[in-house]
Amino acid sequence: MVMDMRRLGNSGLAVSVVGLGGNNLGRAGAATESAAGAAAVVNAAVDAGITLFDTADCYGKTPGLSEELLGRALGTRRGDVVVATKFGMDMGGTNGPDHGARGSRGYIIRAVEASLSRLGTDWIDLYQFHTPDPSTPIEETLAALDALVTSGKVRYLGHSNRSGWQIADADFVARMSGHTRFISAQNHYSLLDRRAELEVIPAAQAYGIGVLPYFPLGNGLLTGKYGKGFAPEGSRLTRSRSHLLQEADFEQLGRFSAFATARGLSEVAVAVSWLAAQPVVASVIAGATTPEQVRENARAAAWEPSTEDLGELDAIFPRVPRVALF
Repeated sequence: MVMDMRRLGNSGLAVSVVGLGGNNLGRAGAATESAAGAAAVVNAAVDAGITLFDTADCYGKTPGLSEELLGRALGTRRGDVVVATKFGMDMGGTNGPDHGARGSRGYIIRAVEASLSRLGTDWIDLYQFHTPDPSTPIEETLAALDALVTSGKVRYLGHSNRSGWQIADADFVARMSGHTRFISAQNHYSLLDRRAELEVIPAAQAYGIGVLPYFPLGNGLLTGKYGKGFAPEGSRLTRSRSHLLQEADFEQLGRFSAFATARGLSEVAVAVSWLAAQPVVASVIAGATTPEQVRENARAAAWEPSTEDLGELDAIFPRVPRVALF
């Protein structure tokens, strides 16, 4: 399968328009909990033309397991793909004591060495600051990350879960200090949650940052497999975040399903293609637990919505209104 490739922000890094999220690799109770299950999903992704593999040091039933399984599954194909991982979430002491300052120089050095070891690689293509650290000045974090780029252990830098002002602040500090700038922003973004359009998308456009949406299928609500009072046995929302199922607007989701059916598309195809059509979105990060889910996600970005299509989707899933400040 030929996958469209896009540049990640204003950088030379090219990534597939659909990426594989590693949050399910090593997850307890999932088909990808085992090495064999994880390898099946990773192999299917490579075969489908996916080149971006996104994980984090905290993913897995034990911290670091997702990285280990991804590195093992890629094996000799490591140099053919883009490996992205993250640091900055609570690892429960796996990376040593951090006192909550996981953006500090010392912690970053420990974290990157541990990730490199687990991934079985000499370099990380995209190293992402998973969540803001209010305890550490962004100047210190950027200086430490810049040193990793200079050493060759990391090639590009990204961040996740930052607000618009935090994106702008980090970019300004990097420019003024001469440090390597962030090229990507990974944030929650889907038809069901469009809050990123208020600050994150405009900031990314202004600073040449590529956006990597996560939870593109709204935790499964945009797949069409859930109904009012119905959820497939063993599905995610039966195990966790059940409140999302209880609070879901099934009239709205029904209109979405009808929209997809009228065009001969799956709900997954519409949800992923809509994101891929948004400004500055470089790759849509989609998790999977089976090879068939990977193949469906990989095919999903093939549809190109028209202006009329986008307008109809706006009517079903309205934009979040901006609040006047003055």
